[in-house]
Amino acid sequence: MHRFIINTCLNTAKMTNEYQLRVLPQIAGSEQALVSYIAKEKGIDQRTIHGVRILRRSIDARQRTIFVNLKVRVYVNEMPQEEEWTHTDYHDVSQGRCVVVVGEGPGGLFAALRLIEHGLRPIVIERGKDVRERKKDLAAISRTQKVDGESNYSFGEGGAGAYSDGKLYTRSKKRGSIDSVLSVFCQHGASNSIMADAHPHIGTDKLPRVIENMRNTILQCGGEVHHQTKMTELILNGNEVIGVKTVDGVTGQEKEFHGPVILATGHSARDVYRYLHSQSIDLEAKGIAVGVRLEHPAMLIDQIQYHNKQGRGRWLPAAEYSFVTQVDGRGVYSFCMCPGGFVVPAATGAQQIVVNGMSPSNRGGKWSNSGMVVETRPEDIVGDSPLRMMEWQEEIERNCWLQGNMRQTAPAQRMADFVNARLSYDLPESSYSPGLISSPLHFWMPEQVSKRLQQGFRNFGKMSHGFLTNEAVLIAMETRTSAPVRILRDNDTLMHTTIRGLFPCGEGAGYAGGIVSAAIDGQRCADSCLEYVNSAM
Repeated sequence: MHRFIINTCLNTAKMTNEYQLRVLPQIAGSEQALVSYIAKEKGIDQRTIHGVRILRRSIDARQRTIFVNLKVRVYVNEMPQEEEWTHTDYHDVSQGRCVVVVGEGPGGLFAALRLIEHGLRPIVIERGKDVRERKKDLAAISRTQKVDGESNYSFGEGGAGAYSDGKLYTRSKKRGSIDSVLSVFCQHGASNSIMADAHPHIGTDKLPRVIENMRNTILQCGGEVHHQTKMTELILNGNEVIGVKTVDGVTGQEKEFHGPVILATGHSARDVYRYLHSQSIDLEAKGIAVGVRLEHPAMLIDQIQYHNKQGRGRWLPAAEYSFVTQVDGRGVYSFCMCPGGFVVPAATGAQQIVVNGMSPSNRGGKWSNSGMVVETRPEDIVGDSPLRMMEWQEEIERNCWLQGNMRQTAPAQRMADFVNARLSYDLPESSYSPGLISSPLHFWMPEQVSKRLQQGFRNFGKMSHGFLTNEAVLIAMETRTSAPVRILRDNDTLMHTTIRGLFPCGEGAGYAGGIVSAAIDGQRCADSCLEYVNSAM
């Protein structure tokens, strides 16, 4: 029986009703069919339904018959008036107190926008290029087999999320308002559908324009954005940060920017971690997850997940999956699943191979991939340096580069061959554009990763018939799942534990994991920065 809320009114009166529905995909995918279904099921004259708004949408593919769960708002004898998302007013802050935001990923962007809400003037410092220019350097990786150390899949406007899918799913519901983050995306050009979907996704092809619009809001309100400008050090007055020193990546000119600092440099800014460590600024090693990108034909994943040899058909999206298991006391799980997407080279410097995944908005590609990773804790790595997890990452990435013939051609192995410790004599076609080279991953990967992955894949194959197959390929290595270092901060003020005026922020500081949680953390840091600025006045 459907659960629903009805306002008691006469049939001729205006009504706004909300219903929970469980319908077939062809009904959920057609506005006309959905209106007809609601009218019949709820006893409403179809002619009086002037609008249906989907508030939440998720797919239930646990049984052979696929259903779509919907929460809908139905407008009877009235037209929908309110926006699906909450509009934020951004006013001129050109005369406001300055706050320096280092990093223009989701943490930095959302911190800057929240600062504007508070009447503070953000000065955004970004080491990489703007989101459009950056795209040219990404395309060059496959052509030249080289990575620009300042403009790549992690560094540049929009951060690691700009060209790695734009998925907006997070479990960090207690940290802040997810809807407020999604509303900001919608206000800057994202599809309204992200407000309804269980796993919202903007898409690699659509997100850059949204990011540009956010930057334009900052500039139009009197803030500053400086691209190709790298922070070289913090300006300290005793135990208080009062600004940053920078260098222009084009001219080499040095410049200072003054104000408290929100440090949102992302999980791959290893030079920042090293600088902070050299200054005895409190850090600690943080657990990460390491593994591979696993790529299947998209049709195969559709067939498995939707229990249908014909795949997803007309009305269903490219299928997603999520797996998790425990092997020898550590988690093995899928991460950042990209249906209908492709695998990309995500290194940030020379002598590294790192892979990641992304999907365009239509998720219409021939392959589907996900990270398949193994939980690794600081106690698993020898030593006591707060940088030891990062140094272990670097060692793995360099070894992967050596196995890939010192190019961006990634070492790879068929899935069943990996599980059975066999060499793959050939490899399937792949979305990874720099190319693959057959390699015995089971032999040279860290044993604590390879052995657990092998058993994890066996477990996943039992959970989902057909998933463990030689049609799938493992592409090495997925290492940048999260920051390997945490920059310590006070839980209440969000300021560094010993340095006043420094707000470690987002994924790079070790307090977020993905676009939405980083954005929420950026907002929280901006809120705390307002309190700090007010207390100093």
